[in-house]
Amino acid sequence: MKLSIPTPSTSSAAAAPRSGRLLVVSHRLPIVLAREEGDPGRWTARPAGGALTRALAPVLQERGGVWIGWPGIAEERVPGLRRVLAGAIAQGGQPLRPVSLDAEELREGSERFAGEVLWPLFHGDLAGAGDPAGALYEAASFRGYVRMNRRFARAAARIAAPADLVWVHDHHLMGVAAELAQARPNDRPGCAFFLHIPFPAPDLFWRLPWRRVLLERLLAYDFLGFQTPRDLASFLASVERLGGTAIDRVRAGAFPIGIDAAEVAASAAAPEVAARAAAIRRGLGGRRIVLGLDRLDAAQGVREKLRAFAHLLASRPDLAERTTLLEVVEPGSERSPRQEAERAAIERLVAEINGRFGTAGWVPVHYRLRALDRAETLACYRAADAALFTPLAEGMSLAAKAFAMAGEGALVVSELSGAALQMAGPGGALAVNPYDREATARAIARALEMPAAERAERLARLRQGVSRQDVSWWLRSFLAAAAAGVTGADRKLGSRPW
Repeated sequence: MKLSIPTPSTSSAAAAPRSGRLLVVSHRLPIVLAREEGDPGRWTARPAGGALTRALAPVLQERGGVWIGWPGIAEERVPGLRRVLAGAIAQGGQPLRPVSLDAEELREGSERFAGEVLWPLFHGDLAGAGDPAGALYEAASFRGYVRMNRRFARAAARIAAPADLVWVHDHHLMGVAAELAQARPNDRPGCAFFLHIPFPAPDLFWRLPWRRVLLERLLAYDFLGFQTPRDLASFLASVERLGGTAIDRVRAGAFPIGIDAAEVAASAAAPEVAARAAAIRRGLGGRRIVLGLDRLDAAQGVREKLRAFAHLLASRPDLAERTTLLEVVEPGSERSPRQEAERAAIERLVAEINGRFGTAGWVPVHYRLRALDRAETLACYRAADAALFTPLAEGMSLAAKAFAMAGEGALVVSELSGAALQMAGPGGALAVNPYDREATARAIARALEMPAAERAERLARLRQGVSRQDVSWWLRSFLAAAAAGVTGADRKLGSRPW
């Protein structure tokens, strides 16, 4: 059994053997499709932002690789999609291969099974998994998931050579390697998989009717990567419960994903961002700002954060009118009934807190339900005196790493996020159990009252760690270990905490 947290590699040659291409397979292509202004019948595509896209682009160019994924919209709605994608390729410099998904695959496989079953289950929300309409136990949703995985596998099979490495990402596509083996039984290329979200504990995962099938399909990969040793241990425990598997032959490792630290720091230093940060402070009356930036999802722990802030106001009245919680929730492109229920619950709590504690000149919680652009996000980081990234479960919490590079305030992270394993400690971020509102309230107070020298020292340590283990480090480390896993080599990697 190969358990690993990779050590940094300084050689780009360590990324993988040069004998074949790298084929990246993800549910979505790294593009943004939009109708042209003034001509709604024409579409344009531009490369999507993000550290992973930027880190992979040079590797794909160097190795003649291809990115395979769904473009985000049905092909029949985008006339001339191949031409539109050619424009995105010209801008982003990486070949793209779109995968067509029919309505059933999107509804049952992507939205229901991946989005409404696997996502909440893997984040520990058993109550949310399967709602609405008991999707957890509907065979139709799993059949749609299998069909969707087969579609991606066949797209890879059409272009993959035996010497290539197919790198599959996230919970939407756990079955691609098994389907690829069916499509190419005699010359299947090497296959690696990385799970960006947590892997649930066995007792939770085992409630899924198709847990054996999913585990067997994951074991079809030559190498498996997880965010943290905790996720890796949960996976291996489920494999042991499966039985009949030689667990010492499972090749897997823990690879905490990073961000483009240098780019975040440089962007945050831009004059435009500084001006927006000053405007945020003025708009909130110069009060101390506690920042929350979250997605509209129960696993983000927004309601728990609000309750902890209410406890702070009740237990520390001296902080009340001098402190404001700026909570920004990104709604996402699609709304599910589960998300709508979460939105309603958040808004009720915000109204209760503001009604209970607010005064004529002070609103305790400034709540925004909208997506922020990049400059606005960085400005919020710079404006904050303290930031709370306190999900109930999360693979990594890259936003916490971005705050460390862009912000000047104190950082509070959830013990239940992957980021806490790297960032929390005596000289780093403050760690809390987000279910413990009293302890979280105390952590907020400590963050706000932390001496400037201590805050600067903690941020310096965090920035050093985030910069050292950035997205390029993660990419090199994973691909080197995956190459060893595909060839059966024994690669021993030691742990390097910050």
